[in-house]
Amino acid sequence: MAEPMVSIRSVRKRFGSVEVLKGISLDVPVGGVVCVVGPSGSGKSTLLRCVNRLETIDSGRIRVDGDLIGYAEQGDRLHHLSPARLCRQRQDIGMVFQRFHLFPHRTALENVMEGQVVVKGVSKRDARSRALELLERVGLADRADHYPAQLSGGQQQRVAIARSLAMDPKLMLFDEPTSALDPELVQEVLAVMRDLAASGMTMMVVTHEMNFAREVGDSLIFIDGGVIVEQGHPRDVLANPRHERFRAFLGQVL
Repeated sequence: MAEPMVSIRSVRKRFGSVEVLKGISLDVPVGGVVCVVGPSGSGKSTLLRCVNRLETIDSGRIRVDGDLIGYAEQGDRLHHLSPARLCRQRQDIGMVFQRFHLFPHRTALENVMEGQVVVKGVSKRDARSRALELLERVGLADRADHYPAQLSGGQQQRVAIARSLAMDPKLMLFDEPTSALDPELVQEVLAVMRDLAASGMTMMVVTHEMNFAREVGDSLIFIDGGVIVEQGHPRDVLANPRHERFRAFLGQVL
């Protein structure tokens, strides 16, 4: 079998006395879309943040495209990567947050250009060309010169997606990307994510949008209390949830 894009093995994470992740293991195949759902505080966002090393793990292994994230392995010992090497790893992993985190003093175009120029060393001319292509892709070519304050929440989130794509990532992480949006703006962001999935982008998506998970996801993971309680193809597990805790959760969100 082909090596997965993401391999998570026995990952544990503790904040003080609270163990948030309790031995999580899962794979995300190349081109796959894994939707992660669960109640607030279940550990799903922490799991996503561990994948790109925004949070350090206490034990276990996370690999993206075969690379051990955050560490170099020498024999049976692990050594923390230098900030420079960690930065290079993160270039391959795009992340879109609940809040958009755009630079308020830069236009949509400049926000998408920024990482290309500063991190990747792309010329401003080439970065501008690529940024315009990506803004066109997310339906915002006519908003290139607008500042974040002049954009709706859905438009800002689409700029944030374009900014992540500008780094040419192998993997995209979405941490509840529609939770901060008014209901009428949710679909415009989900439409961009559907397009990404159709293009073959590997994605991990923390979401409460069950219709999106059913239509787009290849796998659905339900996490509660830091463990995977249920997983399988979204259509199957949503139609026939096996665990009472998952049934109760679905009763609240559907």
